[in-house]
Amino acid sequence: MDLTEITGPSFLKQLNKEQMGKLAEEIRAFLIEKLSVTGGHIGPNLGVVELTIMLHKIFDSPNDKIIWDVGHQAYVHKILTGRASEFDTLRQHKGLCGFPKMNESEHDVWETGHSSTSLSAAMGMAAARDIKGEENFVIPVIGDGALTGGMALEALNNIGHEKKNMLVILNDNEMSIAPNVGALHAILGKLRTAGKYQSAKDELEYILRKIPAVGGKVADAAERVKDSLKYLLVSGVFFEELGFTYLGPVDGHDFADLERNIQYAKKMDGPILLHVITKKGKGYRPAEEDKIGNWHGTGPYKIETGDFVKSASTAPSWSGLVAETVRTIARTDRRIVTITPAMPVGSKLEKFAEEFPDRFFDVGIAEQHATTMAAGLATQGMKPFLSIYSTFLQRAYDQMLHDVARQNLNVFIGIDRSGLVGGDGETHQGIYDIAFLRHMPNLVIMMPKDENEGQHMVKTAIDYDGGPIAMRYPRGNGYGIPLDEVLRPIPIGTWEVLRAGKDAAILTFGTTIPMALKAAEELSLKGISAQVVNARFIKPLDTAMLDSLFNAGMPILTIEEAALAGGFGSAVLEYAHDVSHNAAPIDRLGIPDHFIEHGNTSELLNEIGVTTENAVEKVVSLVRKKAIERENV
Repeated sequence: MDLTEITGPSFLKQLNKEQMGKLAEEIRAFLIEKLSVTGGHIGPNLGVVELTIMLHKIFDSPNDKIIWDVGHQAYVHKILTGRASEFDTLRQHKGLCGFPKMNESEHDVWETGHSSTSLSAAMGMAAARDIKGEENFVIPVIGDGALTGGMALEALNNIGHEKKNMLVILNDNEMSIAPNVGALHAILGKLRTAGKYQSAKDELEYILRKIPAVGGKVADAAERVKDSLKYLLVSGVFFEELGFTYLGPVDGHDFADLERNIQYAKKMDGPILLHVITKKGKGYRPAEEDKIGNWHGTGPYKIETGDFVKSASTAPSWSGLVAETVRTIARTDRRIVTITPAMPVGSKLEKFAEEFPDRFFDVGIAEQHATTMAAGLATQGMKPFLSIYSTFLQRAYDQMLHDVARQNLNVFIGIDRSGLVGGDGETHQGIYDIAFLRHMPNLVIMMPKDENEGQHMVKTAIDYDGGPIAMRYPRGNGYGIPLDEVLRPIPIGTWEVLRAGKDAAILTFGTTIPMALKAAEELSLKGISAQVVNARFIKPLDTAMLDSLFNAGMPILTIEEAALAGGFGSAVLEYAHDVSHNAAPIDRLGIPDHFIEHGNTSELLNEIGVTTENAVEKVVSLVRKKAIERENV
């Protein structure tokens, strides 16, 4: 069938097993073709095709609430709810979002880009349903990797206690982004191999009740025996002890098995957990054979070979540069330990893990634990490198404040994917870390102008014993500049002048330095001499340089690829206020106070006005304002 003609999932109710199988094949072919051009989360979506079809066949969305945890696995859902025609625009500017979006469809009842939220949301929806006296099913779909998140475990505990009617689908593909780790993963492994507890239990009851005369009594008396059977056949009864009825494991690619168990679950009261086994990447050999997470989310690729279409840049990736510099120093500094919350591939820590397996920890999707574990290591004289994406560091705010900064511990935080990240959109933009970290006492925050300065900042962070220190670095590749052979620390809180000027100063750092230098060049054509400063330390500020700028009465423009509210520019304004500076005007350029959706980074910067043209305009305005003030004196 033509998938672009689908307007909603109701047509599924008329399909038989053979027709659903054909539809599954067409969806997989469609995804493989479309994502080879746009990129996206192909592995998770190929694994949930049959499961998604069956959920929409049995339930009545949007009245019944299907809640996708993370959203990496929601592409099939989008196709079945009428959005196949938009897949050419997937993750493109103004195009189809890679995650569920309420303003896209009424069938998207929950928006998420971070894992482990679906169960809490489901508890809220189920509670609202019961309070309002409504009747519908609430069906959160959560992966085995996401289940390791502390928030998911908190929700499981609460749902089991409240006994809310709910069907939790545990989509178990034995991987999240990277291979799963931890005791909970081991429990699920035992459940996968234990066979079908529920069917064995039902068969035993059927046999007992067939015994003449005393069958019923024997069956009733055998409840304890069946409970014991549970312990014998299922090695670990984790979910049932939490108050759930556990069903499974179920073959997530077998329509008959899925339908039988989901229909059975619909008839039961209380919280049900249906354990579904799926194959990540099913139907596309390169994705199926992926064991380390390369096919979780990709850029464009060649369908025939599975080869990724690589960037033309020959410069090292920022993640790779930082990870390799840490690895180099770790050879002579045994204090160094690396920690990642389920992102060893994205953070480029695989080689560190191979060389120093006893000093590498992938803790799974558990950012809070990762952060406090780093603090614990630091109390014992170790130098932990916590490699974490900016968007995920948000989840460990309290641990950063309470456990790391408050105790002034020597933790090195590598804030990966800082700034705009492009296709993943508003849930992943790394633009808030400065604002939520800058006010924490004891914390140093820095960002390099290029990869050579970046490697020296890694050295700076590891040598620094004054407390926590964070280094921001963007997604993507560096500029390809030569790297110094000898690493050296950079004095904390020092900036550098990249271009001299006498009429105004542009203070910026990281990815916006090229913009500032270009603006200064254009300003020179207008007769304005603009100084460009690499404000590489966001905290502490280089107050000596600021004082010299203030004393010279030089107008200042700050530029940052980060939220303006509470950001670097705010810090400069605060300092100006504290020292009673009013000799020259100050203006700021950065990301405004609203969420930034997905799209190419340059398109997004242009849309929000963080451009060379606006920088030039603001500096011209500042210089004119200063001139008018002088005339009025």
